[in-house]
Amino acid sequence: MKNFCLVTALIAAPAFCQNPSMFRGNLEHTGVYNATGVREFHRVQWRFQTEGRVISSPAVARGAVYVGSTDQNLYAIDQETGTLKWKFHTESWVTSSPAVSDIGFFNPPDPRTGKPTGPVPAGNSTVFFGSFDGSFYAVDAASGKLRWKFDTEGERRFAHRRLHGLQPSGELIGDTWDFYLSSPAVYQGAVYFGSGDGNVYALDAATGALKWKFQTGDVVHASPAIADGLVVVGSWDGILYALQADTGKVEWQLQTGVDPKIGNQQGFQSSAAVANGVVYVGCRDSNVYAIDLKTGQKKWALNNGGSWVITSPAVNDGKVYYGTSDTGLFHALDAATGAKLFSFDAKFPVFSSPAIAGGVLYVGSFDGKLHAVDLKTFKPLWDFTTEASKQNAPALTGADGRLDFGKVIRFLFVDEMNAGVVKLFSTGSVVSSPAIDNDAVYFGSTDGAVYALK
Repeated sequence: MKNFCLVTALIAAPAFCQNPSMFRGNLEHTGVYNATGVREFHRVQWRFQTEGRVISSPAVARGAVYVGSTDQNLYAIDQETGTLKWKFHTESWVTSSPAVSDIGFFNPPDPRTGKPTGPVPAGNSTVFFGSFDGSFYAVDAASGKLRWKFDTEGERRFAHRRLHGLQPSGELIGDTWDFYLSSPAVYQGAVYFGSGDGNVYALDAATGALKWKFQTGDVVHASPAIADGLVVVGSWDGILYALQADTGKVEWQLQTGVDPKIGNQQGFQSSAAVANGVVYVGCRDSNVYAIDLKTGQKKWALNNGGSWVITSPAVNDGKVYYGTSDTGLFHALDAATGAKLFSFDAKFPVFSSPAIAGGVLYVGSFDGKLHAVDLKTFKPLWDFTTEASKQNAPALTGADGRLDFGKVIRFLFVDEMNAGVVKLFSTGSVVSSPAIDNDAVYFGSTDGAVYALK
């Protein structure tokens, strides 16, 4: 992988790669990859099948593609052949997107004592990820053996009474749309992530020892971006936090919209992106925000008419790119002003976060498609459609080609909402965010497959 640091293989002292493979391609989460990409789609290089849905986004490092599945496993897949290298089993869904970093510290722990058994050569890599079982894992990237495990105070989804206006009216309803887990960021020997217990954690990446934790007002499933020594992450309490990476102390916080009646228009699933001293982030209050990284002052906000912004924005060449939920639109904005530049209609909700390489933007949609868009003309170059989409999406599509919500959710009851999301997933939805390495694009689908396209 072009961005993967090799210096740790050349020195004996413990060190971390400065450019580990992680969600959105870098610590700032801009979604920009130093790769050729796939301007012209030629073929499916390989398709790897798991036994669950692939909501996790892949990380590509050292000849392997690492990705989680709702079958409770994290997979390491050979990058060239698509064959299984190893899998690591947890006790619940793995919808966190892994981070891979060089580390030269410890062998897997002794199973009797849980303590490290000794040093390993510098240059070995570790995969970090979380599971809905409430644990955060560090496993050896080459073998899949456990290095350490950290237990949080427990995972849960965002919950609210009358959530989205659903019945039963007195029931605390967990949000079935809250299916992502926070994806880790590795920075200066520490690994950072959020949890359903409401905390943001900083752990020693070598040992799993707690460095600090910060309690927010609700679930934290957004993924932390790191820039200029600050950890920027949102919570379902509707607050975006900037925390000092070394101490966890609050540098600033920004309150966004709240929805005390039904909890529909509040909270962060989108992860922040940082570019040129500005934080860009989407929110379920339907806004995209631009915030000064140093001061926390809002520079601009753009409302999307009630549609959630779940995608983490991509930022490149003075533009911000993101998708919307109900309206199924994908927008390009002027990064300085928030003015709309282009829009493209995906016709189904866009939860996948965009990735950019070689002048092409890649993003998935809920109808089981991966879209490739030329960034000079903002015109589609090609679409890839999963087999599950071809089979099942037409039954949920209206005459105008758009998602017909009436075919998905017939009435506002929590069981109906949960069943409706399962119906949508049956289309092979691409809610995984694509990762790009060299001349290939990697992503997962709710048909249970991981794809490599060339």
